Amino acid sequence: MPDRDWRTRSARLLTAPGRIWWGSLPVRVVGSTLVASALVIALGMFLLLQQATEGVLNGKRRSATAEASIAVDTAQRQLRAADAGTITINDLLTQLTFEVANRGAVSGQYQIIVQGPVSDIRSGRVLPESVPASLREVVTRNAEIGRLWVTPTEVVYADGRPSEPGLAIGANLETPTLARYPIYLIFPLTQEQQTLEVLERAAVSTGVLLVVLLAIIAALVSRQVVAPIREARLQAERVTSGQLDDRMTVRGTDDLASLAMSMNNMAAELQKQISQLEELSRVQHRFVSDVSHELRTPLTTVRMAAEVLHDARESFDPLEQRSVELLQHELDRFEALLGDLLEISRFDAGAAELSREVADLHEVVSQEVEAQRAFAERSGTQLRIHATGPMTAEIDVRRVRRILRNLITNAIEHGEGRPIDIHLAGDDKAVAVAVRDHGVGFEAAHVKQVFHRFWRADPARNRTVGGTGLGLSIAMEDARLHGGWLNAWGRPQQGAQFRLTLPRQAGQVLEISPLPVIPRDLAGVAGRPALEAAPREVGA
Repeated sequence: MPDRDWRTRSARLLTAPGRIWWGSLPVRVVGSTLVASALVIALGMFLLLQQATEGVLNGKRRSATAEASIAVDTAQRQLRAADAGTITINDLLTQLTFEVANRGAVSGQYQIIVQGPVSDIRSGRVLPESVPASLREVVTRNAEIGRLWVTPTEVVYADGRPSEPGLAIGANLETPTLARYPIYLIFPLTQEQQTLEVLERAAVSTGVLLVVLLAIIAALVSRQVVAPIREARLQAERVTSGQLDDRMTVRGTDDLASLAMSMNNMAAELQKQISQLEELSRVQHRFVSDVSHELRTPLTTVRMAAEVLHDARESFDPLEQRSVELLQHELDRFEALLGDLLEISRFDAGAAELSREVADLHEVVSQEVEAQRAFAERSGTQLRIHATGPMTAEIDVRRVRRILRNLITNAIEHGEGRPIDIHLAGDDKAVAVAVRDHGVGFEAAHVKQVFHRFWRADPARNRTVGGTGLGLSIAMEDARLHGGWLNAWGRPQQGAQFRLTLPRQAGQVLEISPLPVIPRDLAGVAGRPALEAAPREVGA
């Protein structure tokens, strides 16, 4: 259990960003603006810094080359003017190195390394490792005097300071004896690097500020757009809940104002249509109820006369005797139709009520099956009950028996004399009854239509039982009144099955039925399920 809870919490944490992202339009707008702005600003900063770096380095390269050219020319003139007979060449190069370096030391622009006859001569704290090997090779290989070679380098200091980028410029010096000695001028890029760092910090801070400001602007804009949409959603929910008098506030003449006007027009039109439908429904209910009640009196009179004729039918001719029997049969059907119409009108008016009691569904089914035994015997049909024992539930026994009566008589009428199986099952929350016949069945597309009023799968087929065409509709309303389900399954020439599922306790919400809606003999279930018992035959 702790592992399951940990996995559940982990899954929720992993899916939380997705729920937040897809659960809020302002979050998506602000987030998309932040990402797009950050990418655009980052690209702009990159291009800006790249161009600034190239400009600073190119300027430093030009100024360093010019300064190096002056320094090398000065050193070459001094070297040619020197008296080589009074001083050694190494001392001459050392003196020359410091003299030329002192000129650059005033501004701290460069330091000099000269490759002397004994060792490298350096003017300051820059180590000879600051001169790249590639530059040494190029300067040594070329004997041209006065030409300069420039390359980037890493300036290494002798006092332990961190190295830093710089420029190394190499050239050749020629002594009066025509000997050549390479000279290297090292230009640190300290000032340029500091300038670029300041520019980079300024660009980053400006970019962050711009992203924050753009996010605030996006939030304000999204709020202006989302607020009317949210108000429209709330208006739609209020209309859905029946508050048809509420209207949205219209501001301005823009698209959002047009949306508010459209929502108000839709609500007004819905209110008008619903009022008309309610009035039409009230008229229809009143008409059905009035007609049903008004027909009671003439029906009673006609029935009394028909019963007199029916009792005296033995004295009539065969033709007249048959006419009296048909009259009696149609009067019975007409009276049943009036009763069903009154019941339907009560359902439509919302006046139907339940009289619940704790009852055993198995016993209720058995009683109704016994009541239908005579009709089943006339049709040559077996009624078989499959149940394990008592299954109590809080039900309206009269209405449940009416549902079962409709299902059983419907199965007998369309079962073509084949056995009818009645399955019962229950669990902790629900009880269920399934009536299965093996008759003509119906198309799968007609599953919902079988509960429509006066609907027939085959309009040319006559009713052998004399039903009113409202039985399954009333059965569906009775099941809904209990908070239950009434489902149907059928296939041509494979029969049909109707399943009634009811909650054990009043007000309990059904989640699953103890019985499948597809017949078990067609669902590929091997063996007899545990909820079934051996069938008990009822009737012929």
